Formats: sequence, C-alpha cells, structure tokens
Amino acid sequence: MNDSNLDAEKRLAAEAAAELVEEGMTVGLGTGSTVAHLLPAVANRGLIGIRCVATSVATSEQARGLGIPVEEFDSLERLDIAIDGADQIAPDRWLVKGGGGAHTREKIVAAAAERFIVIADSSKTVERIAAPIPLELHAFGLASTLARLGAELGEVAPRPDTPPSPDGGVIADLRGDVGDPAELAARLSAIPGVVDHGLFPPAMVAEVLVGRGNAVERA
Repeated sequence: MNDSNLDAEKRLAAEAAAELVEEGMTVGLGTGSTVAHLLPAVANRGLIGIRCVATSVATSEQARGLGIPVEEFDSLERLDIAIDGADQIAPDRWLVKGGGGAHTREKIVAAAAERFIVIADSSKTVERIAAPIPLELHAFGLASTLARLGAELGEVAPRPDTPPSPDGGVIADLRGDVGDPAELAARLSAIPGVVDHGLFPPAMVAEVLVGRGNAVERA
C-alpha cells in the first residue's frame, strides 16, 4: 500500500477518534503522524470547555495553532480520554510506541486517562510484537545501563542522530527476539537507568481504531 493510502487510513481513524471527544472533557493528545490528523479534526468540532495536555512540544504547538487549548500536565490529576497512535498493534492489544521518542510521556498520559484510544493505519497491525523496542534511558550512568541491558536482554544501542526525549532522556532501541511482551516489560522496568520502555499493556487500552481501506475497524 502506498503512502497516500496509508495517510488516508490515518485520517479516517483520527476523525473517528475525534468524534469521541465531548465538550468539557479533559483530553490527552499524543504524538506522531496520525495524531497530526486528529488535531484538525478535534479543532473543527468547535468543542467548548475542553482542557488538553500534550505529550510533545510538536503536538502542543500544532494544537495551539489550531485554537485547541493546551495546558501543563501539573494542573490535572486525571483525564477523561487520551488519544494516540502506535508503531505496532498486536491482536491481544499489546502495543509498541516510541518511534518519535516520546513514549514515557505518552505512557504517563495514557495511564492517567479513563479511556485510552489508539488510532492507526492498517500497516501498524502485526501478528506479534517484534523488535525494535524503544527505550528512554537516563543520561547518568548511560554506559553502565547499556552494558547491563546488553548482558541481560541483547543488543541495545542509542538511536543515532536523535535528540533527547522531551525530558532529557537518551532514546535507544532494544533489538533481538521479544518473546513474551509482559515478561520483557517487567524485566526492562526492573533495570536501574531505564526511564521507561515502549511496550504498552492491553489493560491500558480501551479501544483501537484502525483505518483499513475506506473503513475504520474497532477492536
């Protein structure tokens, strides 16, 4: 499938998700090319009283440019809904996120939401989760953290020519066999120096909207 068809699928999924946002809601806005279609779809609805937080500077700037109110995430404890894309979506709803390096903030926002809605084009659906798995690592002690990750889990390397995360972390990728995503997620979370990883568990996901052809599949 060519890029224009995939872009049309992204727009379909994003527009369907925008219809889930209601007046007065607190809303988490994700990051990436599919969310770039979500923002104008939300803005076009002219909703009154929504309060939004963004997971990246790019999303914040685009949203504000469209007239969507964005505030810091220190003034809200919970969100009614969060909407974001994904790099991989497995049939059991395990996700991989972090292609843009904002997965730590994305996970914080998703966990704070009553409903986390995932939007994607059909190329993001996979039979099973596979490498690479994005990581955010502390800059402090980076060589030690990389050595431990490599010894315990396989090849890990900082992403070349990639700026730090929004909070100053080093973006890296874990390669090799993923195996059980739940087991790998637990092992990654237990290693000091790992800020967070791009594995998102099914329990976090309320609904998945996938653009496929001229329709939106809901799961």
